[in-house]
Amino acid sequence: MSSAATSPATFQVTMVPSQRTFSVDPGETLLAGGIRQGVNLPYGCKDGACGSCKCKKLSGSVEHGSYQAKALSEDEQAQGFVLTCCATATSDVVLESRQVTAEGAFPIKKMPTRLKLMEKKSDDVMRLQLQLPANEAFQYHAGQYIDFLLPGGLRRSYSMANAPHTLAAGEGIELHIRHMPGGKFTDQVFGTMKERDILRIEGPFGSFYLREGSSKPIILLASGTGFAPLKALIEYMQFAKISRPVTLYWGGRRPADLYMADWVQAKLAEMPNLRYVPVVSDALPEDGWTGRTGFVHQAVLQDTPDLSAYQVYACGAPIVVASAQRDYLQAGLPVDEFYADSFTSEADKAADGAAV
Repeated sequence: MSSAATSPATFQVTMVPSQRTFSVDPGETLLAGGIRQGVNLPYGCKDGACGSCKCKKLSGSVEHGSYQAKALSEDEQAQGFVLTCCATATSDVVLESRQVTAEGAFPIKKMPTRLKLMEKKSDDVMRLQLQLPANEAFQYHAGQYIDFLLPGGLRRSYSMANAPHTLAAGEGIELHIRHMPGGKFTDQVFGTMKERDILRIEGPFGSFYLREGSSKPIILLASGTGFAPLKALIEYMQFAKISRPVTLYWGGRRPADLYMADWVQAKLAEMPNLRYVPVVSDALPEDGWTGRTGFVHQAVLQDTPDLSAYQVYACGAPIVVASAQRDYLQAGLPVDEFYADSFTSEADKAADGAAV
């Protein structure tokens, strides 16, 4: 029996197949313990709402705090799955997650930033550039996100839309922010916020980044501003000269929701391994839309009914990500080849009131 198990103060958590271990303190979630000790567990919202942190419990016992029903179904819980962001250990625990690697996580930092640029990309999407302190190194994987630290202990999370190498050119961090009317933060972005304002951030967070040990073709699936981290992935793949076939499926209700389609078109001319499939679900006659229509995740299956040889990176609205995961696994996608970042807003959490 391990020494950790004999102490009432801490329990040991072992991840397989990586065999990485860490300890958790009383009342500390499994995810928080892992992050504190540099073990990069998968996660997204850290709030029991998105399901990105779901792992299979192979042994041991845990207690769950509150979470959204869509993040962990009763069937999944019966099969032993746990949400590490809201589960605390009551014994030593063994968890299975193939997303946990030996790679060291970048240090998480808090720092002030200056709002360098505000650029409206559509009626409800703002592109921000944040200038970082000149004497503060900031490292992250393309696809990760930062938190804005707001008054009253509130946080808002946004994915970085540019690859890390672009920081060397002094561009700062790029974010794409959609206006959520009534939102405490986005009302400020689209109302009172102005260039040169000082904002506080913390990061990087998230386990959404390119798995470079694979040679499989890649499908990037985005809805709305879920395009932001996928833009960073595309930039990184070009910079790193990764030649794996990549297809970006980007969906919106109206053509204007594909707010940086011109940027994608420019990349197509530079990256022969990149394809782009825009999909619009609710086009009106005045839009003059002649492209694909319907649900963006279904367009993938129309083009590739057998996904057994692919990797999928999906970002955007929770319903899109959840539907894609369900349907793609049925289409043969290996469960450990689906990587997701579900953009769960405060409004989503309130609307889904089914906290368990």
